[in-house]
Amino acid sequence: MEFPKVVKVRQRFPRPRVESVEAALREQLGREEIASAIRPGMSVALTAGSRGIAEIDGILRSLVTILKEMGAEPFIVPSMGSHGGATAEGQVEILESLGVTEEFCGAPIRSSMEVVELGETERGVPVYMDRIASEADGVVLVNRIKAHTDFRSSIESGLLKMASIGLGKHEQALALHGYGVEGISDFMVEVADKVLESGHILFGVATVENAYDEPAIIEAIPAAEIHEREAELLAEYMRMMPDLPVSNIDVLYVDALGKNYSGTGMDTNVIGRFRILGVDEPETPAVKYLVVGDISKESHGNALGIGLADLTTQRLADQIERKAMNANVVTSTFIERAKVPMVLASDEEALQTAVRCNWGVPPEETRFVRIPNTLHLEYLYVSENLVDEVLRNAETEVVGDPEEVRFDPEGYFEGF
Repeated sequence: MEFPKVVKVRQRFPRPRVESVEAALREQLGREEIASAIRPGMSVALTAGSRGIAEIDGILRSLVTILKEMGAEPFIVPSMGSHGGATAEGQVEILESLGVTEEFCGAPIRSSMEVVELGETERGVPVYMDRIASEADGVVLVNRIKAHTDFRSSIESGLLKMASIGLGKHEQALALHGYGVEGISDFMVEVADKVLESGHILFGVATVENAYDEPAIIEAIPAAEIHEREAELLAEYMRMMPDLPVSNIDVLYVDALGKNYSGTGMDTNVIGRFRILGVDEPETPAVKYLVVGDISKESHGNALGIGLADLTTQRLADQIERKAMNANVVTSTFIERAKVPMVLASDEEALQTAVRCNWGVPPEETRFVRIPNTLHLEYLYVSENLVDEVLRNAETEVVGDPEEVRFDPEGYFEGF
């Protein structure tokens, strides 16, 4: 079968960035409204999630150092809902894969799936908090603010999600996801507001990343201001969010999915697929066939998001740890995202299948795009017939000559 030739292109996005994480945090924690929340001798729990947040290890290490200098006794609490197989040990393993260790950060990691109930919302939804965190003198929420992969709203994924689902562990995730999308879009915010009102939260540390997976904003926010400020920072993120330079694609090939790239393995905002019962799919981008070839090591076999693809490879299928994936997806209730699609022997066979099923389009005219993952979109390959369109639609440049699609002897793509 004749594949179209491909061309490597480079996208350029706005690139504000924080040059020194530690310097930024020292400035933020030095503000009176933040510094006044810390008293000498107090124990402080720092939340640590499962996402591949840019420089999260350095952020937590710097926070530990600064808090110690202020006389506090900080420790780290894994705060990631049901991830890590919904076990205390699994959540520590995820942190280790992100570089967050006791040795590097200089503080103990105290992991448990036990929670305490703080009360309930006006709708009657119980409000939970990690038991260990609740016993500290205060909690500092640490998380990235970004677009959610399930819905659009003024509050999506950030400090409020960390306060509710993150700190509430498996119990809170179950309580909220049981209501479907409404549970995580509306009820989640109500739960988080109750957590903020409980007096346990000292302040939040929010990061906003640019399209190059770098911290663009780092800001400490007093607890009472988190809700309002998070909405403003989400709007800032939306202006920097990366996307694909074309909206109509016959075949989109994603080198790898992974929890370190997106909570759904592949960012639904990038690929244009939610795959949630009763929720309309995004209008753009429109992708006929999506192929995913591998899974990141950082995912530990959790292939959540595989159901967003139409085709995959034997290499990926062999790595799936169903217990971890199933625990994650059953908690979310979005089971479509864990359905394993057609498995082909290699990238080459998967692409041949997608091109063969692309009705009415000669193979050499396929509108083809290849990306390394849904987080890193600076460099990508596009079929030769898309180059002019790409150059018109986005700030891009061609960085390679047209070339044949190449596979290794086992039928897999050569390195990106």
